[in-house]
Amino acid sequence: MGGDHGPRVTLPACKRFLDRHPEARLVLVGLPESLRDFSHPRASIVTASEVVGMDDSIEVALRRKKSSSMRVAITQVKEGAAQAAVSAGNTGALMAISRYVLKTLDGIDRPAIAAQIPNAKGCATTMLDLGANVDCSAEHLLQFALMGSVLVSVLKGGDNPTVGLLNIGEEIIKGSETIKKAGELLRSASNSGDLNFYGNVEGDDILKGTADIVVCDGFVGNVALKTAEGVAAMIINFLKAEFTRSIYAKIAAIVAYPILSAMKSKFDHRRYNGAALLGLRGLVFKSHGSADELGFGYALDRAYDAAQNNLIDRVRVRIAHAAPLLAAPGSMMQPEAVATIP
Repeated sequence: MGGDHGPRVTLPACKRFLDRHPEARLVLVGLPESLRDFSHPRASIVTASEVVGMDDSIEVALRRKKSSSMRVAITQVKEGAAQAAVSAGNTGALMAISRYVLKTLDGIDRPAIAAQIPNAKGCATTMLDLGANVDCSAEHLLQFALMGSVLVSVLKGGDNPTVGLLNIGEEIIKGSETIKKAGELLRSASNSGDLNFYGNVEGDDILKGTADIVVCDGFVGNVALKTAEGVAAMIINFLKAEFTRSIYAKIAAIVAYPILSAMKSKFDHRRYNGAALLGLRGLVFKSHGSADELGFGYALDRAYDAAQNNLIDRVRVRIAHAAPLLAAPGSMMQPEAVATIP
């Protein structure tokens, strides 16, 4: 029900998803009048009486709209009726409801938002956190790195993705005390085989693809994400404007069209839609609110891949192995919580 377009985009995307994945099933949650025309042998309908608006506060979404489609959908995951939830709705509400209903995994203090940003190598850099946590401790950044490593291993294949720590310089002596301590923890985790730490990276390394994963706090991550989106849009709009100014520019546009088409495809944000809310006891993926049918379909694909590859269980194993580092002085993780990890 959420996002800028609602069912007129999400429902066609769901049909396409089911056609592409003949072994998959979908549970559609929403207002009865919005779903009455949808029919598919591998889809079921669960109705809800309310919808969380894009401008609703977290308090309204969490406390007053207990029968919202968002909450009912996440409850399907908690109860085992679904293995993942996907929403294009209000991000803050989705995170708050998901954390309240599903709770965090043992050993994880805070969930994080992880998304992919297209890079110059023709693939994507996974970045987290992108807005869920403004202030983070060094231990939180280590948790994000561990969860991000598992996510990239699941979505891209391979078991050794590189992790970069976003900083103002590559040197280990630079950055705040929190960043320096996080660097120490990440190096220790790399030495123990919990992850593959590349080292400190700077802002331009995100688009260069220097590391597979870039870790930072939510404030910095959200600013970096919006900046990258703005730069990509500015370049494309500038090229479009320049190539329509004169006959010579139009001729140049014809010649350059294959290159521009390849560039547009490489940096098409729709291909990387679907941010994971990591650290919860269930899979939740956030689609961009403005996503079209193609973009929402990619968010469904990411959630499906994560469920098929047991992302939650793999995160549990990784966190359990790194428990000694996470239980260091100053960490919020308690030793007894470590012992309960299956």
